[in-house]
Amino acid sequence: MTATPQTPQNTASSETGARAILSVKGLTVGFSSRLVLENLDLDVQRGEILGIVGASGTGKSVLLRSVLGLVQRQSGQFIMFGHNTEKLSRQERLAIERRLGVLFQHGALFSSLSVLQNIQVPMREYYTLPQRLMDELAISKLELVGLSPDAAHKFPSELSGGMIKRAALARALALDPQLLFLDEPTSGLDPISAEEFDDLISTLRDTLGLTVFMVTHDLDSLSQACDRIAVLAERRVLAIGNMNDLQKNPHPWIKSYFTGKRAIRQWDKN
Repeated sequence: MTATPQTPQNTASSETGARAILSVKGLTVGFSSRLVLENLDLDVQRGEILGIVGASGTGKSVLLRSVLGLVQRQSGQFIMFGHNTEKLSRQERLAIERRLGVLFQHGALFSSLSVLQNIQVPMREYYTLPQRLMDELAISKLELVGLSPDAAHKFPSELSGGMIKRAALARALALDPQLLFLDEPTSGLDPISAEEFDDLISTLRDTLGLTVFMVTHDLDSLSQACDRIAVLAERRVLAIGNMNDLQKNPHPWIKSYFTGKRAIRQWDKN
């Protein structure tokens, strides 16, 4: 195995004592002359499932991709695990990246690779491991997300929508991350599969000690899985709190979203 990158040390701020596992400070992101996010601040607390919600075009996925370094920011800082990501060396960045897992909206599985090979992509990127060990690790991740080992040698085209989400989640968990990013994880799933996926995320958080950053518009997910919800509007986090807090918020969009007719039907159903 190659040498494991060392986690950066920071004497000024001990991550053990810090409550926020991720802090976004003054984030501004724009495309051409249009600002999507402006001076946005957000703390993600260790061990929570934080839901990110907002109207279409408010920058939910832009926020997630900015944190991951996939979208360039104009200004702002990210503090991960107590460390300013701008001040890290390449090796220190690799150490941070290994502590992150990502599930993109449609799974983003490589169509030419089997499920087993998809799960092994992060392992190959960050480690040099014997094939047999990678196979065993990948099978264990499949079982962790509720898929049979029989799914390992199938290709994405042979999987149902729910199985694709679970296989992509297994890949996101390949390196045993501490911070898990989910982009619309229940999008495209039927209600039963979506509920099962919400339950799976909650169970994994509790058993693995994960912190979850989840972009979603699913009222079920927000009410059943999330500890807190951050509402994006007007290019910033307009409000943050639990479901009860947001149901009492007087802002027109928040009030409509969380106490409108569709929301009321949702709470009556629950």
